[in-house]
Amino acid sequence: MAWITLCIVPGTFVLLSLMASGQKCGPAEYESHDAECCPMCGIGMIVLRDCTSDSSTTCRPCVDQTYMDEPNGLKRCSQCKICDSGQGLYVFRKCTTISNTVCDVLDGFYCGAFSGDNECSFALKHKSCLPGQQIKTPGSKTRDVECEDCPSGSYSTQGVNCTPWTSCNDDEEKIEDGSKQKDVVCQKSPERYRISLYFAITLFLIALIGLFLLLYAKDNLILKHPVQESDRKRKTGRTRSCDNNEAT
Repeated sequence: MAWITLCIVPGTFVLLSLMASGQKCGPAEYESHDAECCPMCGIGMIVLRDCTSDSSTTCRPCVDQTYMDEPNGLKRCSQCKICDSGQGLYVFRKCTTISNTVCDVLDGFYCGAFSGDNECSFALKHKSCLPGQQIKTPGSKTRDVECEDCPSGSYSTQGVNCTPWTSCNDDEEKIEDGSKQKDVVCQKSPERYRISLYFAITLFLIALIGLFLLLYAKDNLILKHPVQESDRKRKTGRTRSCDNNEAT
């Protein structure tokens, strides 16, 4: 009798514990509408018909765009998550009958909130730095862009990188100061421009005069040589005439 008492007491304790917790089915069972403890369906499956005293649970697979990722006694599969590109998300891993869709953050966005499973719920677009600023820290999938003002003596028109102000050349003068948003404006100095113009004109005139003198000297040389040749011919003609007269 003692061993019967020992067996009954632990069994009674387990039964009382299950009743106290509201559970009368095992960890791999579920309670049906008829208060039957039925075997659960596996992952990727749901209950089509509950078990009876004569038959076990009848299960069916989840259909497209639905899933079930744990053993269950449910009559409906869970709907697959949609990764909305309008919220900065894209499909990293497609949904299957045994696992939900996994979304990730698009390039140029960062996560604005995480769900309970540490997955991004929606994302925000990286901000653009203003003119007069530059990117201090590039954005990532978990952090927004960090901007900073351009240092003194530099500017930025697009809000990406700061560029040092232009230094005017020796023949230029500054007509407009630079700022954080725009560069220095330089212009050719009017006085230096006039001097350069006068110098160019002078060189042109000197070259023109030199060309004229060269052509003039060449023309005189051409005219001078034919006259000397004619004089030789006349002298030669007189000499021959004299010789003929003497011979006569």
